[in-house]
Amino acid sequence: MTAYQSLREVVSEIALLTSTEAVLGWDQETYMPAHALEHRARQLSYLTGKAHGLLTSKKTLKLLERAEKEMPENPTHAANVRGLRRDIDRATKLPQKLVEEESEVCAHAKAAWVEARGKSNFSMFAPHLEKVLGIARKKADLFGYEDEPYDALLDLYERGAKTREVAALFAKLRPQLAEIAREAVAKSAKVKPGTLKGRYPIEKQQILNHEIAQSLGFDFEAGRIDTTAHPFCTTLGPGDVRLTTRYDEKDFLSSLFGVMHEAGHGLYEQGLPGLDYGLPSGSAASLGIHESQSRLWENHVGRSRTFWAKWLPRAQELFPHLRKVKLDAFMKEMLRSEFSFIRVEADEATYDLHILLRFGIERRLVKGELAVQDVPKVWNEEYRELFGMTPPDDRHGCLQDIHWSMGGLGYFATYTLGNLNAAQLFVSAKKNRKIAASLEKCDYAPLLQWLRENVHSKGAALLPQEIITQATGKPTDAKWHIKHLRERYVG
Repeated sequence: MTAYQSLREVVSEIALLTSTEAVLGWDQETYMPAHALEHRARQLSYLTGKAHGLLTSKKTLKLLERAEKEMPENPTHAANVRGLRRDIDRATKLPQKLVEEESEVCAHAKAAWVEARGKSNFSMFAPHLEKVLGIARKKADLFGYEDEPYDALLDLYERGAKTREVAALFAKLRPQLAEIAREAVAKSAKVKPGTLKGRYPIEKQQILNHEIAQSLGFDFEAGRIDTTAHPFCTTLGPGDVRLTTRYDEKDFLSSLFGVMHEAGHGLYEQGLPGLDYGLPSGSAASLGIHESQSRLWENHVGRSRTFWAKWLPRAQELFPHLRKVKLDAFMKEMLRSEFSFIRVEADEATYDLHILLRFGIERRLVKGELAVQDVPKVWNEEYRELFGMTPPDDRHGCLQDIHWSMGGLGYFATYTLGNLNAAQLFVSAKKNRKIAASLEKCDYAPLLQWLRENVHSKGAALLPQEIITQATGKPTDAKWHIKHLRERYVG
């Protein structure tokens, strides 16, 4: 057995531990009884520690060194060796005790966030955020960084990205995004709301969500949809991708677009090379790439007129009060833009402003320029500056997202990076006449196959920008996203 094959066996064992941890994490977010939290936190901490210990063991390091000396000729195997070197070097900088502590702290923080959000009381979550933030800063110091601690955290989610570059990009985009948002909201003011008013039974929403996710190519023999407080997608192992959503009986589109978004993530996970599960080549390249998949299916496909020309009649079968609604009226209401408080329910024209706010706040938190106790006040002030209104309470403001409770500081920027990538990938894919023609017929198999070949199959063997450049011929360029928003929402 070669050193690479031996190293691969160790990685498979680590993947068994982390996938078992994922099952327990999914259960905590969906069906776990509240009184199980203490034991669940210890379970997760134990598994996280075991996986970290195995990854950073002397045995694994020796196998890696041997594999580097016997560098495989296969380019994917060689990329895996380089990727594992990066992962192991980074992991060895973290003491196992800190890794276990983070897992346990986040398990408690997520439960506290759910309760605090339900009661719209940030002070209930604040002590947990202090702990999460403290661990994030320790990790950043241990990893090392070029300019500021946020660099180290951002790199966990978007390999190769620099805070100063993202900040400069967002600063350049902000006036354009703000202008588009203002114009879109003003244009939408002419659209009388209430066209879709009515009751949407959850069980019928579930039928429509399932049918649409399946039409995109999501394999329900290898996945499922469940209900939770905050929509997410998680992979519990090869052939087991879980989507979650939440329901509003007054608005079926909220749940549907949540499912389409998470199905985009799920399609990516189902398209990764299953035999390489746990290896870089079998893992997602970055969250900016992951979000490009979710935003592409949710927005470029799901909010298009051709999509609803097919699916509105089915929605009318399930929800009879929609039968009087014509396609033109439905599209105007569905694409109606307005400044709103909840990010996951925001329209495309205003969505990126939500990300710019979060990026700025968490960057200041990590740098120590903003105290945790001041988050609600600063959030509301900056929200008023960007959107012209103030959140009525913490639930609609700084408590709406689960990310910080999961330790996801450094995550939010990837949503807008994903939007930029999605627009560029979609434009490139439609240059293929077969794909363009199939989209007009709501046949998504050719588009999915193109994404499989150009994005999914690459795993993390390439850097995110290498994937985008190979797929589209150029590095990520914001102009396609801006063009898309202007054409759809401003006209």
